[in-house]
Amino acid sequence: MMGLLNKEIIKNMKGRDMITLLDYSVEEIEALLDYAIEIKALTKAGDCPQVLKGKSLGMMFEKKSTRTRVSFEVGMLQLGGHVVHLNPNEMQLSRGEGVKDTAATLSEYLDGIMIRANSNADVMELAKHASIPIINGLTDIYHPCQALADLLTVIEVKGSVKGLKLCYVGDGNNVSHSLAAAGVAMGMEVYMACPIGYLPDEKIIAKIKEMGKESGGKVFITQDPKEAAVNADVIYTDVWTSMGFEEEAEARIGAFADYQVNKELVSYAKDDYMFMHCLPAHREEEVTAEVIDGPNSYVYHEAGNRLHAQKAVLAALL
Repeated sequence: MMGLLNKEIIKNMKGRDMITLLDYSVEEIEALLDYAIEIKALTKAGDCPQVLKGKSLGMMFEKKSTRTRVSFEVGMLQLGGHVVHLNPNEMQLSRGEGVKDTAATLSEYLDGIMIRANSNADVMELAKHASIPIINGLTDIYHPCQALADLLTVIEVKGSVKGLKLCYVGDGNNVSHSLAAAGVAMGMEVYMACPIGYLPDEKIIAKIKEMGKESGGKVFITQDPKEAAVNADVIYTDVWTSMGFEEEAEARIGAFADYQVNKELVSYAKDDYMFMHCLPAHREEEVTAEVIDGPNSYVYHEAGNRLHAQKAVLAALL
């Protein structure tokens, strides 16, 4: 069960936004993970805490979704709350109403908003004018809830994460930014192998390195997937062409040709390495079927933990 200190930390999160994990301290990220472990255990025992009874979460999707949509809705229901689906194309936003008026109005009705958006700047603008918590379900820069689920999965499999080596191979995108932030916050060594032209954002990496000074975690950038994979405890990848970049698909396939997670690459990792992927996956592109469907793959365990990590976020912020 959670200690008194972490309970106090969770209590003090009420009313905050979650746009990036970089806005949270090392202690707060650890407390959220501990809370997720507790809530998951209670849920499995048939006693999920009804802490959001009577609460409403608005869910807005500018991008398609499977895991985010279902896990947030089920999470709210399990916590005793309910959701309101907000289709941008059916709202006055689509007719020119400003974000300020929309945010202020929705704050009168709802207890929080989860948004999966094209632009992180739009989410920041929504949060600026809303008086309720805004939760980032994915933007072009960050994917914080995915990263919390990822770390929860590693903790469950490995017992802890501090000191483990995490190898990320592929695009320096939203998933990689949040994964590195979460991993470094929890004391991991995160190696990011990305080709030139697809490196993670330098300013974000600088902030992650600052976080590492407190946690002891470290982040390294390389163009060599094999270097990143040597003695790795976790190997993680994502699609080469994320939503919104479909016109670049052909160029990206060429750029990432040497960054496939396959039998050869994972042979450099520890025998008991974990393979992880945020899904959806393109087999035989960024990862071979042999790896993603193999005995070291935890992709469905990871997907399932989206539900429990997000329940911790919802319960803490709402």
